[in-house]
Amino acid sequence: MTRIICGALLFDLDGVLVDSTPAVTRVWTRWAIAHGFDPDEVVRIAHGRPSIATIREYLPNGNHEAENSVVERGEIQDLEGVVPLPGARELVSDLPSNRWTIVTSCTRALAGARLRAAGLPIPEQFVTCDDVKNGKPDPEPYLKGASLLGVPPRDCVVVEDAPAGIHAGKAALTRVIACQTTAPEQELKDAGADWVVDNCKSIANSGLDQTGRLNLLLTDQREDRPSRPTSQPQTAS
Repeated sequence: MTRIICGALLFDLDGVLVDSTPAVTRVWTRWAIAHGFDPDEVVRIAHGRPSIATIREYLPNGNHEAENSVVERGEIQDLEGVVPLPGARELVSDLPSNRWTIVTSCTRALAGARLRAAGLPIPEQFVTCDDVKNGKPDPEPYLKGASLLGVPPRDCVVVEDAPAGIHAGKAALTRVIACQTTAPEQELKDAGADWVVDNCKSIANSGLDQTGRLNLLLTDQREDRPSRPTSQPQTAS
């Protein structure tokens, strides 16, 4: 068991709170085929990044805004199978509203559509690609998320599932919990994750400490992961 003391949690959306993988795969597969690209490669590259970044990479001379509108419209319309990931609803419902927010590479319209489809609460303030100049893996999104909550980045913990997001969190000087929902464990560790868990079900809020900071417990849900000593919790603050 691992104990983490922090001022706030900054959640990525897709792959952390919401499972939108089937919809994302369908939309990007259609886009890739239409332009003659390898669908599997495009889907992998697109995950965890602003969609326009992927479009610029594959179509450097294309009409990026027009192509991005096509992708976004497809993602907003295709919400079949968009559901909360295990433990997501329980975790965010158990956190004080001023101690967590979402930092996503989605647009605000798409993020809202997915949160509503999954039946998850929508924070009063959250960060989308519409709010930043430089998306993940740049640190700007997570720096802005920390600023919205009024918590220093060093006292924030990011919850991510994609290497690009992990790089963004570490560059912002936060600590990072990686959920192994979309990438292999070693890839998450190589990106710099401080801890790797199965999903949000492995993260529990045990209340505020005497200084008013979050007191989190990480538990290992994977039966096939080698056992580790649990006699004393590891404290990271």
